[in-house]
Amino acid sequence: MESLVVLSDVHLGSDLGVPGAVAPARSVQIDDDLCRLIDHYRSTEPNGERWRLVVAGDFIDFVGMTLPTDAPGTETAPNEEELLHGLGNAEDHAVAKMHAVAVRHREIFAALGRFVAEGHAITFIRGNHDVELHWALVRAELTRTIVEHARAWSEDPAAHGGRALPFDAAAIAARIEDAPWFLNVEGVAYIEHGHQYDPFCSVDHVLSPRRALDPRRIARGFTDVLLRFVVRRTPGVPEYGHETMGVIDYVRMAARLGPSGMWLLFVRFVRAIRELFHLRTEYASDAARRLAAEHDLMLAKFAAARRMGAEKLRALCALQVAPITRTAAGILASLLLDQIAVGTLGLLLLTVFGVLSYFYPSFLWGDGVVLAAWLGAFFWLRRLRKIDPDIELGLRAGALARLFSAPFVVMGHTHVPRRQLVAGGATYVNLGSWSESVGQIATRTHLVIQGAPGAVRAELRSWSSVLGPRVFS
Repeated sequence: MESLVVLSDVHLGSDLGVPGAVAPARSVQIDDDLCRLIDHYRSTEPNGERWRLVVAGDFIDFVGMTLPTDAPGTETAPNEEELLHGLGNAEDHAVAKMHAVAVRHREIFAALGRFVAEGHAITFIRGNHDVELHWALVRAELTRTIVEHARAWSEDPAAHGGRALPFDAAAIAARIEDAPWFLNVEGVAYIEHGHQYDPFCSVDHVLSPRRALDPRRIARGFTDVLLRFVVRRTPGVPEYGHETMGVIDYVRMAARLGPSGMWLLFVRFVRAIRELFHLRTEYASDAARRLAAEHDLMLAKFAAARRMGAEKLRALCALQVAPITRTAAGILASLLLDQIAVGTLGLLLLTVFGVLSYFYPSFLWGDGVVLAAWLGAFFWLRRLRKIDPDIELGLRAGALARLFSAPFVVMGHTHVPRRQLVAGGATYVNLGSWSESVGQIATRTHLVIQGAPGAVRAELRSWSSVLGPRVFS
């Protein structure tokens, strides 16, 4: 058996941005700590044949980074959205981003190279920010980058007491695994990113996440659109937590930008709304139906390759939630347009009844009815909109544990580290994050899983720059 080190949400490249884009801060210390963590487990004896580093999604932030559309090596002509916001998610665009990340975070890839050169293994599970790993050329560039760093380290005599180590590129590449959906270690742990249980981030076809009407590009979720159209263009806008913000929160945020900033924010939201409704039209197209049929075939092949029943995969798909962009009501609710419309209508009716009651006092009852109806509609719409992904992932964990007979169900996505018991006696673990953004700090948490089925031990740890790994509390 292998021993597992599992972490998530590193978001490499999130601080790469073209002029005019707002890139979140990323301290050098985070990258240094991650390198030290990888080196620590590389040189620590595992309770098994080797260590496997499992990155449970969002290792690279293809969505968050913005690069100029004239980047070398790109041939896909940028569309209107990409001309505004930088390279998109076509295969060659994503390869250019992968290369930029490898340069920007060279030390992390060097640490990964040392890790696999020592005989350990890595599994990359895709998250909603690195769905671009769907493209074969992007996966090849990721593997090539790590293998080249492994070569440089193996062939450096200064690193090995004056002599170079044997190097086998094919063997090292074979220890770098792509998991397009999840990793299930039988009787030990079920691991996936978790975005498929968040309607703001999920995609319709996890194994074929392409756009129906433009299959050269990846389908975007609600938060992807908001991130590129609004967040990365507007100072002070938080990247996470929009599902819990209300109208007043947005008004306050806009007021801090001043008149010109408010106008630009309005224009960006209008463009985002237009894009979201454009995405919605794709769901009813013939191309979308063909994509769904293609995905069914891919599910069957995926199940056969992993010697897993297709019924189990269909049950797993049934646990996922539909993208909020699938319906007009979902789009309106996600952008608070339904609450704004109800508020505008309520204000209009209050004004009408107020004028009528001035001349006809018997109409005073109308104001009370309108006010009560408006308050009821407001709180009802607000309750419908609040979808806490942290709660949703925890709720799915019990069903996943039963479906895969897994003592541990592990996810990321929320950036909030958590360990809790779920139905059936299994344990749900959320991995936290290794990234920074407005209002969030990197928790530097990871999970260590060791032991064989029936005797599995898992410990959620945080990394200290001074103390190294310690139990997270």
